[in-house]
Amino acid sequence: MIGMRIYTPEECLNALRNVAERSGRRVAGLFREAIRRVWPSPLSDGPAALWDGVPTRTSVEHDEICDNRP
Repeated sequence: MIGMRIYTPEECLNALRNVAERSGRRVAGLFREAIRRVWPSPLSDGPAALWDGVPTRTSVEHDEICDNRP
């Protein structure tokens, strides 16, 4: 793992701390889960992920691309 510093409004951190306490989890784990849920996973066969280079398909095809993941 790589450590990093994240700046967030105090009310967001307080909300995360409340969720962490209620769920028995750590705030860092909640951050990681949120990132995994929001950030698209890389595909080996296309540019649907943000870091896959030059797109060869249009955004109109996004649902089709994502629905056909292995």
